[in-house]
Amino acid sequence: MSRGVAGLLLLLVLQGVLTFSLFQPDTPDNNAERSTTLLDVAVTSVNEIRISDGLENEVVLRREGEAWLLPELNDMPAEGERVAALLAALDSSGLWPVADSPAARQRFQVADYRFQRRLELFAGEALQATVYLGTSPGFRKVHARNAQQGAIYSIPLSNFAAPVTSGAWLDGGLLRVRSPLRIVSDGYSLNYADGQWLAGTGATPDARELQALLDALRNLQINGVAGEDEQRELSAAEADWVISVTGLTGSATLSLFERGGKHYIHSSVFPHIFTLSAYDYARLTDIDLSLISGG
Repeated sequence: MSRGVAGLLLLLVLQGVLTFSLFQPDTPDNNAERSTTLLDVAVTSVNEIRISDGLENEVVLRREGEAWLLPELNDMPAEGERVAALLAALDSSGLWPVADSPAARQRFQVADYRFQRRLELFAGEALQATVYLGTSPGFRKVHARNAQQGAIYSIPLSNFAAPVTSGAWLDGGLLRVRSPLRIVSDGYSLNYADGQWLAGTGATPDARELQALLDALRNLQINGVAGEDEQRELSAAEADWVISVTGLTGSATLSLFERGGKHYIHSSVFPHIFTLSAYDYARLTDIDLSLISGG
């Protein structure tokens, strides 16, 4: 075999080896430098979260001590468990990238110019991380990318778990009265003393009717905040039903409204009017006055 032919064969072999190595898929062995976590900061240091959708909708969540608050709603409490679940999903470890190309960022909607959610995490006034959430590859899964990384992950979360309105983050049990001692409403009054409830007439209220009312107060659940137009209208309107409650933690007057099949409630403790389900509205207003008064 001539030297020229041998050299040509050697060149072809080297080209084949190079081509093979270039087109090998990433594996844990040849891509060990890749991170297996979405975040490179400790979520315990995060005290502010800003969530936006690219359509000028944004919500801010701010931590004070152990509580998460909503600055746009006069620092009313957010639902702590939902915030914790969000941070836990972002802090998932043992992940493996599903893609990392610029084209994939656009396709999965986790690019800095195309995304479904942008989450900015702060510690103090310093931005610690920006995470983009995009399309969903499956039930309760969402594609996510750290702005400082090219890797795209699938994390256990959905965009529905990261709403961009303050009302959606409100603690639904905000108006619950867990230990009522006195209840006054149209047509009845109740007082708890010496281990028993008595009506204003001195009679003993019907046990079932009383328990239904107490359960309604203890499990009261709001759905969100009424819209601006509804706030203005209801603030100037007379309530359909009013209940004044005194408990171990203080007193509150609950004003209930029904308008066009929708239900609302206002507490004297907070400046906003909240939306309420028809079920909770009925539990508070459909009280048999005779039975609750011990008649």
